[in-house]
Amino acid sequence: MNVMETPHATSVKRRGRPLSFDRNEVLDKAILQFWKTGYETTGVAALTKAMGITAPSLYTAFGDKESLFLECVQRYTNPGPKSTPDRIRDAPSAKDAARQLLEISARWFTQPKTPAGCLVAGASASGSDEARVVRAALTKIRSENQKALRKRAERDIREGRLPKTANPRALAAMTTALVQGMSTLAQDGTDQKQLLELVQAAIAAWPDDPSQETR
Repeated sequence: MNVMETPHATSVKRRGRPLSFDRNEVLDKAILQFWKTGYETTGVAALTKAMGITAPSLYTAFGDKESLFLECVQRYTNPGPKSTPDRIRDAPSAKDAARQLLEISARWFTQPKTPAGCLVAGASASGSDEARVVRAALTKIRSENQKALRKRAERDIREGRLPKTANPRALAAMTTALVQGMSTLAQDGTDQKQLLELVQAAIAAWPDDPSQETR
């Protein structure tokens, strides 16, 4: 859901013979494997089996498991031409941006052909010291999205789309927390209809547009 540059994902040199496989295709397979079994509990053997490549090919193309995962996160969080912060910035309002983010999350976390929940939220549970780079990268994604939504709400206050009493920081944090919480609910078996009902309740908690009240 947003563009993220990482030293691991960008520093791996591509040398030697051209790859004998489609990079995006094997990345999608790696995403599904990490999504199913998490970051720390997914071994290289499981990844190469799922991706249909050898371990030397994995290391040549992606560097190591950490670099592969970070590249998977980039692909997973950027399915379209715009990053999530850019979509938030370009939305008609912060409230619309929050609604879009939550509705997309509700549908994304309950797709019939993918694991329930969120790859990013699930991997955040990694607790070992070896996973600190991964945790920092995932924290950066959430922080950037939250910051973009806070700044969009601040802009709405300046432009009269939100009342001056609105709390942009709290609204942005609430939305971020709901995305995380919906991932857990989806993993617990909550269906898409229930998650979308939760989204409606959350959006109802946003302050009304003052300009609409005077019409």
